[in-house]
Amino acid sequence: MSDTKNIRNIAIIAHVDHGKTTLVDELLKSGGTERENSQLAERAMDSMDLEKEKGITIKAKNTSVHWKDKTINIVDTPGHADFGAEVERVMKMVEGVLLLVDAHDGPQAQTRFVLKKAIAEGLKIIVVINKIDRPHSTPEKVQDLVLELLMELEASEDQFDAPFVYGSAKNGIMIKDLSDPQENMEPLFQMIMESIPEPVAMPDEPFKMLISNIDWDDYVGRVAVGKILSGSVKTSDRIFVAHRDGKKSRARVSKVFEFTSTGIKETPEGVAGNIIGLSGFEDIDIGETLMANEEDTALPFVEIDPATIQMQFAVNDGPLGGTEGKYVTSRQIWERLQKEMKSNISIHASESSKGGVFNVLARGSMQISVLVEMMRREGFELLVSRPDVVMKKDEEGKNLEPFENLWIEVPNECVGGVMKLLSERRGKTENMVQHNNTTTLEAVIPTRGIIGLEFEQINLTNGRGVMSHLFKEYGPYAGEIVVRRTGTLLSNNKACTTAYSLFALEDRGKLFVGAGIEVYEGMIIGENPRREDLPVNATKPKQLTNFRSNGDGKGIQLAPPMIFSLERSIEYIAGDEYVEVTPQNLRMRKKILRFEDRKRVQKQLKQLDESLA
Repeated sequence: MSDTKNIRNIAIIAHVDHGKTTLVDELLKSGGTERENSQLAERAMDSMDLEKEKGITIKAKNTSVHWKDKTINIVDTPGHADFGAEVERVMKMVEGVLLLVDAHDGPQAQTRFVLKKAIAEGLKIIVVINKIDRPHSTPEKVQDLVLELLMELEASEDQFDAPFVYGSAKNGIMIKDLSDPQENMEPLFQMIMESIPEPVAMPDEPFKMLISNIDWDDYVGRVAVGKILSGSVKTSDRIFVAHRDGKKSRARVSKVFEFTSTGIKETPEGVAGNIIGLSGFEDIDIGETLMANEEDTALPFVEIDPATIQMQFAVNDGPLGGTEGKYVTSRQIWERLQKEMKSNISIHASESSKGGVFNVLARGSMQISVLVEMMRREGFELLVSRPDVVMKKDEEGKNLEPFENLWIEVPNECVGGVMKLLSERRGKTENMVQHNNTTTLEAVIPTRGIIGLEFEQINLTNGRGVMSHLFKEYGPYAGEIVVRRTGTLLSNNKACTTAYSLFALEDRGKLFVGAGIEVYEGMIIGENPRREDLPVNATKPKQLTNFRSNGDGKGIQLAPPMIFSLERSIEYIAGDEYVEVTPQNLRMRKKILRFEDRKRVQKQLKQLDESLA
């Protein structure tokens, strides 16, 4: 049986790209638990293909390092605010956090967000200033910035006196003082054991555990993950599940799992204070309580911030619908959304009044785009709308919308253009701090103004701008925001594009498709500089005459089409447009495909507005 004195449960929190996943890798390698013939994969905690491609952590995951005779359970948590619910729900599993901060960039917006949650839970903090080997790093200055942040977030006296460790996770070294010799990761292991308290657990009480995560095993199915708060549990034990709706059901534990450096392993018993996984449940959710006695009360679950973004998922009803995907029906899409809700508590989906259309709410557009990309790779085919904000009403019936705190660091020569961009999106600049060659702007902006902002600021700053944002509050509606100032070029028929037609259209605007691409009526094939939508024929072949041969025109050189990523497509489209997502292609299109049908609907809406006026 494990002793809680030898167990430490910690979470690692940091801003995107501050080296969090690399630090986890180094802790695993330095723990001494690997077999001689095994090799730990780079970024081992990034188990999803999307995480490895994007270089960010999306889902919270558990692992364990066995250092000497000690067990250190580590939860790797996302740094992006859109995945904040992954952070919030694991706070109940740990007693402390490693606050990882870049020695050059200092604490950023997501650092502030997650740290605030950890402080509210009363967790012990160890500050790790990473990347001290980086050119122009200023660890002493960053230490002062971290202390200022702790004071601003109203940390307790104990939390404010957090110990500092410096190092380079990439090079596998940590030191307690900047003058110490740089050798290995031992100083960080020692600091964890000395500063993080052992789990508060009651081994002699009846078994009780809060489910903080849901994992999946190919052999046993759903695995409930959490920290045992009291008692112990063994395979074949009969326990009770207290569901979030207040009902209780019986269950039998089929397997008990412990986390290791490379995954999970079966163990005969889970003991108080340890983070474990249990299988044997068909219907179980995050936030529910497992307990030995039916009469016991359920454990409270950490509250998460509300969803502020909503989108529509719909069945692909276009001319090419069902030709490229494996799962194309409304039933299959709805079942997939229900499955997502079971493991992601910040996603909420509901059926709309229109058949085959579902409303999906989340914390941010990036979170929904990740879900769409996962579905696409699984073989789904669907339509997704532009993100919109979740509005509320105040006591007087007036509209309230969500606002965000925005931090954006830009080159000095770009400040004027970025401030104009923020103003156009109803943002109000509240503070401006000038560094050597850059300026940090702090602003409050409607969440509507955030959608698509990152792409525009990247263009404006030639990729040198860094943007972070956090939900602040609901406030009075800020007024209309014009996000897209251009119209579109729309295909007026269904066929394959030709170089001859596209060459003639290049003067009309930017093209999104090349030659030989199958298009259909209502599909967006380019951008019109004017604000109206322009139907065009991109499929017309060159007519042959007595004076023209079939070879004429084969030397046409088209400019490369503008290719959109999924995230950019979702942010680019207007409210009357969809992104058609299939395993093979991304297409942008009008919700109403036929030109005559769109005109009729516009006329009806105009008549309705006139009658109301």
